[in-house]
Amino acid sequence: METKIVIRGAREHNLKNINLEIPRNQLVVITGLSGSGKSSLAFDTLYAEGQRRYLESLSSYARQFLERLKKPDVDYISGLSPSIAIDQKTVPHNPRSTVATVTEIYDYLRLLYAKLGEVFCADCGRKAQKQSFAEIISQIQERASGSQVGIFAPLIRGRKGEYKKLFQDIAKKGFLYVRIDRKLHALNKPIKILKTKRHDIEALIDTVELTPRNSERIRRSVQTALDLSEETCLIDVVDQDGKSGKQELFFSKKTTCPKCGTGFKDFTPNMFSFNSPYGACSRCRGIGKLSQVMAHRVIQHPEKPLLKGAINGEIYFSFNQYVIEDLIHKLKEHFNFDLSTPYAELPPEVKEALFWGSGEITGLIEELENLFYSTSSEEIKRKVRKFIREDICPECRGNRLKKESMGVKIGAKSIVAISSLSVDQAGLFFEKLGFEGNGKIISEPILKEIRQRLFFLKNVGLGYLTLDRSVTTLAGGELQRIRLAAQIGVGLTGVLYVLDEPSIGLHPKDNEKLLHTLMELRNLKNTVLVVEHDEETMRHADYIVDLGPGAGRDGGEAVGVGNFTALKNCSRSLTGKYLSGALSISLPHKRNDYRKAKALILKGCQEHNLKNIDVKIPLGCFVCVTGVSGSGKSTLIHDILFRALHNHIWKTDYSVGKFRSISNRDAIDKIIEIDQAPIGRTPRSNPATYTDLFIWIRKLYAQTHDAKLRNFGPSRFSFNLKGGRCETCRGEGYQRLEMSFLPDVYVLCEMCRGVRYNEYTLAVKYRDKNIADVLELSVKDALTFFAAIPQIRERLELLDEIGLGYVKLGQPSTTLSG
Repeated sequence: METKIVIRGAREHNLKNINLEIPRNQLVVITGLSGSGKSSLAFDTLYAEGQRRYLESLSSYARQFLERLKKPDVDYISGLSPSIAIDQKTVPHNPRSTVATVTEIYDYLRLLYAKLGEVFCADCGRKAQKQSFAEIISQIQERASGSQVGIFAPLIRGRKGEYKKLFQDIAKKGFLYVRIDRKLHALNKPIKILKTKRHDIEALIDTVELTPRNSERIRRSVQTALDLSEETCLIDVVDQDGKSGKQELFFSKKTTCPKCGTGFKDFTPNMFSFNSPYGACSRCRGIGKLSQVMAHRVIQHPEKPLLKGAINGEIYFSFNQYVIEDLIHKLKEHFNFDLSTPYAELPPEVKEALFWGSGEITGLIEELENLFYSTSSEEIKRKVRKFIREDICPECRGNRLKKESMGVKIGAKSIVAISSLSVDQAGLFFEKLGFEGNGKIISEPILKEIRQRLFFLKNVGLGYLTLDRSVTTLAGGELQRIRLAAQIGVGLTGVLYVLDEPSIGLHPKDNEKLLHTLMELRNLKNTVLVVEHDEETMRHADYIVDLGPGAGRDGGEAVGVGNFTALKNCSRSLTGKYLSGALSISLPHKRNDYRKAKALILKGCQEHNLKNIDVKIPLGCFVCVTGVSGSGKSTLIHDILFRALHNHIWKTDYSVGKFRSISNRDAIDKIIEIDQAPIGRTPRSNPATYTDLFIWIRKLYAQTHDAKLRNFGPSRFSFNLKGGRCETCRGEGYQRLEMSFLPDVYVLCEMCRGVRYNEYTLAVKYRDKNIADVLELSVKDALTFFAAIPQIRERLELLDEIGLGYVKLGQPSTTLSG
């Protein structure tokens, strides 16, 4: 068996044809300056090739459903295992994902509650009991007396399949109809249903009026339903117009509320899932919140007509203006009103249709909600947020599940109550939880998985997180450690794990636990490759690779390899010089006097775990908020301070954490949040576009003599718009060739040769460089080139000062490290 991963001629991005031998089944740290090529080696070369080779080993049928990575630019790699990447870039944007769902703890909880939960009535709180046949008949007569009813035998609930054999068996028993997803089908005709869709199927036993003279017939039909469907029966009460669905009564000889008479179906795991229609609250669909568009902010000037200023102008900036105008013209045709009528004088039905729609007309509220959840533009989201308010769902009170599911308990706690516990609290609860008899046999394997995952989460320093915490609110480091804990729980061996700075944001108190976890992953005979700057992680590493000596085009070389001691003594390694103490970061000699500065004063902060604290934050100073993981830092700064100031300055309606007051908020005229979210999700986003540099560069090129002669405006120099871009590749610079079962091949565009623009646009030059040449400049080179243009120079100086002088202006954001 090979003991090393051998790399020869790695040239991905800025890697300079490097050769390396990395020991297998060891904890290996890849370190170096930002931009030295760490991610290019770890993720874009080793992970990509390991993943690609594994996928290529699968069948051609399986490969067509999987995303395939391109082959890295490397001559040769041997000793490579299937690879798994745990990075910080892929933060889920799905509000349904929680700590418990990502780690699969919730899957085991659902199984535990379905198998061993005690059922309590959600209406009266009494424990449900089994019901006799006589009690079922009595309840039917009491609750639907005099009504026309359909008596059904439930056969299938929420399962996929075609069920041809089932339909044949039912027909042989003499039944004429089945109801599939609430629609009746005759059994003497072919029935075709999608086998990939979940179905509810019931056999129609009888249709009868509930009167005393039909009592014997009702008893026989109910008994038949109970016999056919494992002791359950469904009564569909028909309304006065003959339509079914007025009321559905479910009865079971298994479980029923003794007071209310409510019958309960056998609980299945999907009835505890807020991602399934069988468990999710029907009002909020399992989100726990309802998005409400604030009508008073949409209509800015009610005294004006709809097309002449009544609607807030920012709505037009969020949408294409023709969407709004088209909606208004459709409303005019439908309701026949005068477009010159001021909004305040419009009939109520027109106002209601404008917001909520009418028939096939989609209203503004639905359009705004669709835009908010479908767009990837943070700018559009920020604008739309001004018109949308999120409220707790009044039906489930934010708990996301149907009330029947929340009535099932284990150890006097519902699945919602368990999910609200922190990892530490849940660990204590499940350590004490036990069952007797058959319950013990059923619960042991489930509890083992839950306890293990809770233990691993605690060991990576995440004991403070609640199980129901949405992953969209987690920092990149927290999410990465959750994935790390989940991988340890899976227990794979012989795998290459690639991690991206797992110690980031972690308090030193918890770092030892993280290192223990990494070594545990290694001890399972895995190769653990960590991109890291943390000194303590390097001290614990079996092997270190230091890339450099500089960043960008000055990096990409292996300047030091070996253990911690070898790196400290390496004369070429800048990292080694800092580790040995030969170099150090100097502290400022002069600091701003915070005692004399004006301050923001927060009082009565008590969101989450904040205990009614008062905080003073001096203005005009560099302020650091620190504390152990879970101490309330993000709650204080993000949930309270940022959101409160954002609402005050930008007139948004963020949900703000609990606090009493903020003094001196008028001293702030702008607030910007810089988080760990990636700056773009497509190759079209780059440092120049993200920092608005490209706007000024395009304006500059539009002012050149050649551009004025050709009547080119700034938009001509955008690779996202028709006119200036190469239309063959649509400004991508390359073309994708689909290879069916092989990985797609990306080739340089034959027309533009990868420069993204057409020849007419490239003919316009400023100081002998066209727009494509400028995008290839590094920040440092661009500083010299644009030294005479202050609007561009100032932004470039800032990028250079924060250590990004090596980054190219046109480098796709998807290739930038987190």
